[in-house]
Amino acid sequence: MSGTLFEILMVIALGTFGGTCFGLVIGYAARLQAPEWSRMTPRQKLLNCTLVIVCSAACIAELAWYVLG
Repeated sequence: MSGTLFEILMVIALGTFGGTCFGLVIGYAARLQAPEWSRMTPRQKLLNCTLVIVCSAACIAELAWYVLG
């Protein structure tokens, strides 16, 4: 698994962006989001942050496997 610095940074950037989008869409579809961050319960905030982190990690792993593998 080797790649240039540019490829590695692009995988991280695109994976983070895609994972954030997927996480927020899943949270919205599951009705875990409120219109404003301050109106959300601590549990909803935790679940949304967890969704974004997990989806970002999954997207980065998938892109790294595809691009650098």
